[in-house]
Amino acid sequence: MLSFPGGRPPTPGTVGELGEFGLIRELTSRLTATPAVKLGPGDDAAVVAAPDRRVVASTDVLLEGRHFRRDWSTAYDVGRKAAAQNLADIAAMGAAPTALLLGLVLPADLHATWPVELMDGLRDECDVAGAAVVGGDIVRGETITLAITALGDLRGREAVTRAGARPGDVVAVTGWLGWSAAGYAILQRGFRSPRAFVEAHRRPEPPYHAGPAAVALGATAMTDVSDGLIADLRHIATASKVCIDLRTEAFDVPAQMHDIGQAVGVDPLQWVLTGGEDHAIVATFPPDRKLPARWRVVGEVRHPSAVSRVTVNGASWQDGGGWDHFRGES
Repeated sequence: MLSFPGGRPPTPGTVGELGEFGLIRELTSRLTATPAVKLGPGDDAAVVAAPDRRVVASTDVLLEGRHFRRDWSTAYDVGRKAAAQNLADIAAMGAAPTALLLGLVLPADLHATWPVELMDGLRDECDVAGAAVVGGDIVRGETITLAITALGDLRGREAVTRAGARPGDVVAVTGWLGWSAAGYAILQRGFRSPRAFVEAHRRPEPPYHAGPAAVALGATAMTDVSDGLIADLRHIATASKVCIDLRTEAFDVPAQMHDIGQAVGVDPLQWVLTGGEDHAIVATFPPDRKLPARWRVVGEVRHPSAVSRVTVNGASWQDGGGWDHFRGES
């Protein structure tokens, strides 16, 4: 009797040989559902329960060569990362992720195992967040592209936006900072270790639970760290019309990250403050709020002097502030 890894035979041939509908059948057969999914893939649209009557939605695009490289990441890695960065946006609003929709562009000569493994990664990351892939679309194109829409449910809570920070609030972070950027630096130089940092770049681990929990803790503003801590806090500062100051002594930079920085000639604090794609959660809280140990207080909200901005130890950070898709590092 034949046996296969995961209990499934390998997917034969290329995407073109399998055909659009054959590929859709293969991908959807691998999906799981949650109680929120009332109707999954297979009809004109999915039906997802929204008991709160308010649906939180976010969308993102990943382009091969820009957001991922197949020589650095497996298709499974790409799926985990694609789901994580979208579901983190939902959590950062204080909502519970419920569903994910996928728009997928694939070359016809791509072996069909690649999108199959991609779907496995999407499914497994959704499982971690308590969500499910509920549908999407597939078209032929020259460059692999993923367009993802994530949905979430506030479950009776109020959404926490970027606009609520108040002078006197503390700034606190939960999750990893700088690990993905350090992993990227390692991969750029042709290495694959230290593995923990490389894996942090390939498969970020957002603290999904922290977003809804922050609402209960009284968070006044919140976002996930996708483009870099300074860049994302700048969004909060601008929306809230405040200034934010970070204290470098509040950050715990691992010794191994220091070693990597020394090897590649980079101050690891640069990765912590401006490296993106860790998808940590950063929020502002009233100063008298007692926060659980998982939250690290790293700064405070201040009255704006002339314009809203983010400073480090009271001064402008001179080494860039994060990622801009059209300008590169900024």
